[in-house]
Amino acid sequence: MSLSLPRLTTGLFLALFLPFSWAAELQLNLDPANDALESNIRAFIGDPGDRDAASLRRFSSHARERARQAMRALGYYQGRVTSRVLEQDPPVLKLEVVPGEPVRFRRVIIEVEGEAAGLAAFELPDELRPEEGEVLDHGRYERIKRFFRNQAQTHGFFDGAFVTRELRVDPEAGYADINLVYDSGERYTLGDVRFPEEIYFENTLLERFVRFEPGEPYHSDRIIELNRDLRGSGYFSNVRVEADAENAVKGRIPVQVALDERSRHSIGTGLGFSTDVGPRFRTTWDQHYVNPEGHLRGAELELSEPRQNAGLYYELPLDPPMTDSLRFTGSYQREDIEDTESKRISTGAQWHKELDSGWQQVLSLRREDDRFKVGDERGRTLLILPGASYSYLKRDSPVDPSRGYRLQVEAAGGQRDMLSDIDVLHATAEAKGLVTLGTGGHRFLSRIKVGAVGTNNFDRVPPFLRFFAGGDQSVRGYGFRTLSPVDEDGDSIGGRFLIAGSAEYQYPLSQSWRLAAFVDEGNAFDDMGDPLKTGVGVGIRWVSPVGPIRLDIARALDSPENFRLHFSMGPEL
Repeated sequence: MSLSLPRLTTGLFLALFLPFSWAAELQLNLDPANDALESNIRAFIGDPGDRDAASLRRFSSHARERARQAMRALGYYQGRVTSRVLEQDPPVLKLEVVPGEPVRFRRVIIEVEGEAAGLAAFELPDELRPEEGEVLDHGRYERIKRFFRNQAQTHGFFDGAFVTRELRVDPEAGYADINLVYDSGERYTLGDVRFPEEIYFENTLLERFVRFEPGEPYHSDRIIELNRDLRGSGYFSNVRVEADAENAVKGRIPVQVALDERSRHSIGTGLGFSTDVGPRFRTTWDQHYVNPEGHLRGAELELSEPRQNAGLYYELPLDPPMTDSLRFTGSYQREDIEDTESKRISTGAQWHKELDSGWQQVLSLRREDDRFKVGDERGRTLLILPGASYSYLKRDSPVDPSRGYRLQVEAAGGQRDMLSDIDVLHATAEAKGLVTLGTGGHRFLSRIKVGAVGTNNFDRVPPFLRFFAGGDQSVRGYGFRTLSPVDEDGDSIGGRFLIAGSAEYQYPLSQSWRLAAFVDEGNAFDDMGDPLKTGVGVGIRWVSPVGPIRLDIARALDSPENFRLHFSMGPEL
């Protein structure tokens, strides 16, 4: 027996598609219309599924009852629901809903008793507090109770309970009364922090991570904060901080910390690329703790065609160790970029401290020995540079923020009376901002950087203290460090002043991809009257797991025939 191809195809089509049935539909008609009520009814009923007309008729009584429950949950106790099934393909369950008049709050009594009565944290937010005359919402009533329980757990009122908990509803009269009284009881306090006995680190170091004193009122944020700070120290592979109220003695909760030390050493290598310096190789070695006092040390090597750098550091944690430290550094750097060459040996120390205002302060003292060539001029300058830097960062996310800003100012200077070869003062200020408008993800970024150097002998100022503009992070459309004053041979020699700014708009294509359009303007110059250079362009942004990656094509407006590709990565703030 044989089958022709048309018959076989027809048979397969019937076998595959004839048994298939469309899912039944649910139609809701509310009179008058009420979007919130309709959404709640649909959520209560759910999907009618793959039902035929007969099965849908049996389902309709269940749907009517669930619709009534959904209406009562939002205060509509007098609602009427009728149903009928439309026998079509697919079948339709049609519900006609008349909500009627809702039940409204007549009397609202919500009180807090006990030690929490005077705490702002237990004041009911406006969006939760029901007012007399408002429509009853059972979900809000449950959220109010949950609010007080959550606040009690957060702030250490572990014996708190509702002494009165009443919601009286009179559907016929159309009113409801709330009577909620929460007795917080006494507030627990934080006790001593107990670290493991068998741990490599000294207790004097570990205790500096604790930001609270024994006897301080309990707050769960203190426990979370201690856990975060210990994890962020780099000393441990695993951290667990527990403060169990069941272990409290006379209302004081001991804090128990469990720690696992991480491996002492780590080595990292990586390849990178930017259009400023081209491909680069980087390797690092870190010893995360040298001794029980938590000292750290490490080294890094970075190689690219125009720049080679090798450095060492040794760091001492201060108090508190998560923000304050003293770091000693030494490095050798060789550069050959555009018309400048430099061989620089740097040693120094930096004191890092977080101020109470949230600003990051770095006070430094560096010895810089720089042999350099700028244009055709060669020189060597030794500088002893005390300096200070202050920065502030505020953003709503560390990886891909939607809004925020960064501010930074820094200055360093040397004098001949303090072992420097020349008098010099170098200062910069920078501001970056990011805002996202509306729900469409339209992002606007801006940045501006200004700088100045004052000296009694500019010819002996080494290249790292002179100003150059142009490149991925400066004025796009121009080559890296190509914007600056030039000598009589046309070689870039760096300037006394810097201005560089940018405005950028980003349009979202998806959660991870964005289009960008931008205009950059700036220059490095000796005369404040010199014109600024402008670059415009478009680009694409990818929010990768390791941070934003940017690819831009820009045009220098004073050289319209030139287009330049820029590739870079790193945080936008």
